Amino acid sequence: MATNAAPPETHAPSHIGSQLRGQRERQGLSLRELARRIGVSASLISQIERDKVNPSVSTLWALARELGLNMGDLFDEEAGPGDGRRRGTESTPVVTPAQRSVINLASGVTWERLTPERDPSVEFLRVTYDVGSESCPEDSLVTHSGREYAFVISGQLGVRVGFDEYHLEPGHSITFDATSPHRLWAIGDEPVEALWVVVGRQSDRRVPST
Repeated sequence: MATNAAPPETHAPSHIGSQLRGQRERQGLSLRELARRIGVSASLISQIERDKVNPSVSTLWALARELGLNMGDLFDEEAGPGDGRRRGTESTPVVTPAQRSVINLASGVTWERLTPERDPSVEFLRVTYDVGSESCPEDSLVTHSGREYAFVISGQLGVRVGFDEYHLEPGHSITFDATSPHRLWAIGDEPVEALWVVVGRQSDRRVPST
């Protein structure tokens, strides 16, 4: 069933709309058809493409998979925290906090890329979950290709993989097959900060029909 209500916004726009719109138009998909395929409203996708609304984690995954994009394709190469734009263009293997490309998602989830540029083989991220935030609703777990590895720096993170639930505290780590339905959420009254690595998600890419 399509969802018409846009998620509440608490963070700056992620500047991913142009990448999503460009890929959709290259594939000749209308807003309505893309919305039908992933089960949301055309109005929501329009707002995401215009950077008026940040998508939820599950909606972004669905959009990326349907459009044949890797998550790495969506990070704005010029984006960063603070003023929303990345500082400096000099090539270096070091990424400072001011230079991280950032994706802000609905309900207070933030991904910060820790590699200086897109790496097609791995996603290396700093992930934060605000108090009360979650990757997806309890009744709509997410699946995708690849394997996930995480280490909790601060806060308490709930992780559901299949029918099993885990309560991670600072210093705890977890790894799981991302093809298993999974969900993440912040526990308690403290935000969660974690290091996250995803390998193999690129095999989710769809090949447009010709």
